[in-house]
Amino acid sequence: MNKILLKFPHEFTTDRLVIRLPMSGDGKVVHNALQASINELKPWMPFAQKDQTEEETEINIRESHIKFLKREDLRFLVFHKETGEFICSSGLHRIHWGVPKFEIGYWTDTRYCGKGYTTEAVAGLTDFAFKELKAKRVEIKCDTKNRKSRAIPERLGFHLDAILENDDLSVDEQELRDTCIYSKVKL
Repeated sequence: MNKILLKFPHEFTTDRLVIRLPMSGDGKVVHNALQASINELKPWMPFAQKDQTEEETEINIRESHIKFLKREDLRFLVFHKETGEFICSSGLHRIHWGVPKFEIGYWTDTRYCGKGYTTEAVAGLTDFAFKELKAKRVEIKCDTKNRKSRAIPERLGFHLDAILENDDLSVDEQELRDTCIYSKVKL
């Protein structure tokens, strides 16, 4: 079957969150979150190295929507269920439909850090991948120095498969970095 024909929900909820595909018009709230969080994102995220305009963020959102529909990359935006406020961007990336396997990535608006929202979103995405997409493997990769990012898979019981030494460059390309690979598998 062609992957574009795969049917699965484009939105789901957890206890406190609504998790859905990006929609036209979401650029404004995502841009505001990026602006509020840029200092915390800059050490870890390549996209945070360059200032983005609201228009550029909206273009990125619309491109993400298209990739979602084409089943090339499944970016999700996370909103508070009661208030509707944008909390984080996450998703199922680097998809290998033949296995199927997915890599979860995430960044959170700094104003919502420390409240368990990202952990709840990642738990929801992991469950979604296994139940709705019949995943056999879900991975989370992160820089060994990014303690906050590492804490999420560790809290959720992901297995640390490996630490790849000298695997990547820091986002400023000034030093070699090691990469943690965490996974959950379904037999």
